[in-house]
Amino acid sequence: MKIKKHEVEKKGVGHRQRLRDKFLERSIDALTDSEVLELLLILGTPRKDCKEQARALLRHFGSLPRVLEAPSSELQKIKGVGPNNSFAVHFLHEVARRYLKHRLKEKRYLNSSRQVADYLIHSMRDLQHEVFTVIFLDSSHAIVDTQVVARGTVASNTIYPRELVKLALELNAAALVVAHNHPSGNIEPSQQDYRLTRTLYLACSFMNIRLLDHLIIGNAETAYSFADHGVMASIGRECSHMLDQ
Repeated sequence: MKIKKHEVEKKGVGHRQRLRDKFLERSIDALTDSEVLELLLILGTPRKDCKEQARALLRHFGSLPRVLEAPSSELQKIKGVGPNNSFAVHFLHEVARRYLKHRLKEKRYLNSSRQVADYLIHSMRDLQHEVFTVIFLDSSHAIVDTQVVARGTVASNTIYPRELVKLALELNAAALVVAHNHPSGNIEPSQQDYRLTRTLYLACSFMNIRLLDHLIIGNAETAYSFADHGVMASIGRECSHMLDQ
């Protein structure tokens, strides 16, 4: 028996409405990653069934975060995913990133470390290139601003302490937290990471700016904290002898 076109369209409308109702009644936790992605794709093409496209994207990229971070050109390689669909996905992702960033403003870093980690993980996880982000704090450790200051290979010869300190002074920052990602997913610091942290600690200290922590973001919901592992304290003791001379 041949199914009529209007019957297929009616069934699709009903499915989309059920997904919306499911979200409104039970929140996003009630939705699978495939259903979340399907709703995002529907924003771009509201009259189109996007179930298969959502599943295909997850199969291809492996996870919802990887789909959100994928370039539009890569998303559109999936059959049925067009410019409007990829726009909807990227727009939502950037809105979430901006929300997390603005939520941090004026909050005390020491009381909001989880929110800071959430923002950094969301903005840096699954990137295919390294990004170096700085969180600027005032004298009471309230967050003044967050900025990406470098993209590409993060090392002591690509991060310029003088420029970083200059930016901190322009923002009247009294302390900093720096972070970068490891595209490999491994959050263990390298020797380059230790050298960079030490260099930045010294440069900041000469201008009475405190470097509180260096965070490394991988591909999971975790981050490596130099402060939590006692590395910042060790660097502080090491550098204090140089600063006293």
